[in-house]
Amino acid sequence: MKQVAILYAVVVVAAFLAVQTVGYEQAMLIAYGAIALMALLISVTFLWLWQVRATPLALGMSLSWAGSGLTIGWWWLMQIAGNPAWGAEAAALFLFLSLLISGAVLHFSVIQGSFGLRGLAFLWPVFGALFVSLGVLLLL
Repeated sequence: MKQVAILYAVVVVAAFLAVQTVGYEQAMLIAYGAIALMALLISVTFLWLWQVRATPLALGMSLSWAGSGLTIGWWWLMQIAGNPAWGAEAAALFLFLSLLISGAVLHFSVIQGSFGLRGLAFLWPVFGALFVSLGVLLLL
């Protein structure tokens, strides 16, 4: 855990220095671009792990990281392009979010065995998340 704390501190300091050097907006664009690309690389790595059957969670991880990378990458590109109107409500974004959601569902499916659950019990957290999200929208 000590190494993780040190790594986190180094990244926070680097982010602070980036903001001081290039400004908040540019530092955010650099960070979002970097994490989008790293997420896609991680996704490819997990896809390879799934192909060699290294772990049952690998496919869910690959989909989740791909969905995250593409969703963050979409935001990153929209910021760089100056938030064009065609990008604000693009239905293509749902293709990326669907990857992310599919990965999460696969995670719950695999993880449920660790809790001794069977069948479709893994869908409870999925539906719970959807209902909480809907509830928040209804409250606003």
